[in-house]
Amino acid sequence: MPRPDGRSHDQLRPIDYILDVAPHATASVLIAFGDTRVICAATIQDEVPRWMKMQNVQGGWLTAEYSMLPYSTLDRKDRDSSKGRPDGRSIEIQRLIGRSLRAVVDLKKLGQRTLCIDCDVLQADGGTRTASITGACIAASIAFNRLLEKGKITQQPMTKKVAAISAGVLKGETLLDLCYVEDRDADVDCNLVLTDKGDFVEIQGSGEEATFSQAELDAMLVVGRKGIAELCAIQQEAIESAMKPAQAQDLAKLAAFFGKK
Repeated sequence: MPRPDGRSHDQLRPIDYILDVAPHATASVLIAFGDTRVICAATIQDEVPRWMKMQNVQGGWLTAEYSMLPYSTLDRKDRDSSKGRPDGRSIEIQRLIGRSLRAVVDLKKLGQRTLCIDCDVLQADGGTRTASITGACIAASIAFNRLLEKGKITQQPMTKKVAAISAGVLKGETLLDLCYVEDRDADVDCNLVLTDKGDFVEIQGSGEEATFSQAELDAMLVVGRKGIAELCAIQQEAIESAMKPAQAQDLAKLAAFFGKK
């Protein structure tokens, strides 16, 4: 079955990134999974939540927030602030992002600090949560490296890299990294969160008015592991390239990035 963008069944969408697009954050990345684009920012604050102080909990904390900008979808999405609270989906996703990062961060090595992860979706075409987790790991890793460079911490809190990808079954075929149209029509939809060591952090899977077999689950895990390995290699490339702040020429790259079709 041909895919809308001509990819093979186990092929990722084009993955691209631009670092330090939010200069007031400790680190940030604009990450693209095809036409899905998310800004992931990591900001480190020299304090911990009040409950940690009250309970004398040692080490730091990590929290995450996720939002979709009104113009990120085909039909305008109301801001959460206009409704007075985040919608259920946003709460679910930001909790997933937080869990995924806390699984690979040794918070005791962070000291009495809080790492705030902010993921803002600029454009949605399926896989916003997987792009957010993958980009958040890049931003967090770079933020920790900058703390190390400044001597504020002495050990790297990031124990492993973590990435996420979607997989699904559509008309009997197992697909990797579903775009919106594929996700909408899929018989089975699954989100996989794994470390660069191949360990699972979380699996979210459901049949869309259908069931799925053990064989179909196994097939999704196979393509998912392949995709995660490729994403972790991209993450490493991004982290290693973050040796200098954004330059003037990066603005031209940013303009070209948004000009892509």
